[in-house]
Amino acid sequence: MNGRSLALGQYYPARSALHTLDPRVKLLLMLALVTAIFFINNLAVMVAAGLLVPVLATVAKVPYSWVIRGLRPLLFILILTFFIHVFFTPGARLAAIGPLTATRAGLRNGAFYSLRLGLVVLFSSFVTLTTTPVQLTDAIESIFGPLKKFRLPVHEVALMMTIALRFIPTLLSEAETIMQAQKARGADFESGHIFKRAKSFVPLLIPLFISAFRRADELALAMEARGYAGGEGRTRLHVLKVRAADVVWLIGGLAVIALVVGVRWAV
Repeated sequence: MNGRSLALGQYYPARSALHTLDPRVKLLLMLALVTAIFFINNLAVMVAAGLLVPVLATVAKVPYSWVIRGLRPLLFILILTFFIHVFFTPGARLAAIGPLTATRAGLRNGAFYSLRLGLVVLFSSFVTLTTTPVQLTDAIESIFGPLKKFRLPVHEVALMMTIALRFIPTLLSEAETIMQAQKARGADFESGHIFKRAKSFVPLLIPLFISAFRRADELALAMEARGYAGGEGRTRLHVLKVRAADVVWLIGGLAVIALVVGVRWAV
């Protein structure tokens, strides 16, 4: 569990077509792609959709190691998802391990749902890898701008969502630091059954919460010192404008997503 190994929430500076793309287009394409992933019910089509990951990494000029390492913090969840389906899905018997029986359908479902979860995280990470926090906040505020007519604090909600997303790697790094410090003092996080190991993580929560509140207080003081007063009357140095290239990317991306969903219905 290391914040540096989590791609979601981090920004990778580069000069690429995805970095210069309008952040609103990136958000819309990401939401459409993630939604399409949940419509796929065929393992072969899911694997084909996964081929978009290296394509996007190449276009974004993001190293493959940055993209793949984003799955490391989720490795336990992916493995757990795989084995739950393998041993608890009814079907033709494949193998037996004690009282548990693995089935062919379970093996297929385990691979399918683990791959789906991994692709959702990977596709989502491309938005933060290629978009700065300011651009992401402006994009969310622009998309939900019409809700301002109902007196909803759109700017504040967008800023809160962006800060929360950007704090994920920071909090994971902080948790890793606290864990290493407690290990040096004799704490054991790896021995015993799963419930004992889960209980051993409880002492991490108090210092982690204290650190999170301290960082939040420092951030609030920094924003006040810079004259931040909410979205009312706020101006922007760079105003979001949809270009012809953004429209081409949006149409092309939606066409690819429609093709993926169409293959799902055809198979």
